[in-house]
Amino acid sequence: MKQLRLGVLAGLFAAAGVLSWGGARLWDSLGTLPSVPLAAPIVLGVIAAVLAATALSLRARLKAQRERRPGAKGVEPLMAARAVVFGQASALVAALVSGMYGGTGVFLLGSLDVPARRDQAIYAGLSVVAGIAVIAAAMFLERVCKLPEDGDDDTNQAARAM
Repeated sequence: MKQLRLGVLAGLFAAAGVLSWGGARLWDSLGTLPSVPLAAPIVLGVIAAVLAATALSLRARLKAQRERRPGAKGVEPLMAARAVVFGQASALVAALVSGMYGGTGVFLLGSLDVPARRDQAIYAGLSVVAGIAVIAAAMFLERVCKLPEDGDDDTNQAARAM
């Protein structure tokens, strides 16, 4: 499975931001700009919490499995692969959504004197922060589930020392 790259996420964020900013300018010139929902940062925050909880749970189970604790519940490879796919998909969607709200937020910075637009800019900024939290949690989950490389495994290092 390929690792998610920060460059790809940054590119998606930037492209979505530029398109969203241009779309917001166009939409505002034609009529009323749609509002940024208050639920956007909340939903992204919940997704980040779920990803972080999954990563911490898997890390604890993998640690117990490595230490060969009695009664330790192992991690099935398919479950770890599903967790990584969930994290990668969440990070990709979060990059797009954060870029979209970021572009809208940048557009709204020009009219902070209007209270409704100021609130929308705050919601957009919080959505970007929550999206970054989703990406960070997804990268952590991916790192927890990563298989050791040939040189990283303790048994391989011990075998080389002999």
